[in-house]
Amino acid sequence: MSTESKSLLTQLVDRIAGRLKFPQLFAFTATLFLLDLVIPDLIPFVDEILLGLATLLLGSMKANPPQQPVGPVNKPPIKDVTPPTQEES
Repeated sequence: MSTESKSLLTQLVDRIAGRLKFPQLFAFTATLFLLDLVIPDLIPFVDEILLGLATLLLGSMKANPPQQPVGPVNKPPIKDVTPPTQEES
């Protein structure tokens, strides 16, 4: 791979992992899933299906957006800059 394609792949992974609630746990589960596909086992496809479902579950958990303050916000008073009418002066 060239350095340009690596940087694109890194950018894609960073963009996806940045939105997840548990990015390290997702990466660990995805790596375990890929290793499990390569290593043969006694009961075929049971652990692959379970790890695949766990990876999908972790990948679908997005981080909560930052909370906005619930109470009243200290706003500066509204300045009335309209010129007074003739009746008021």
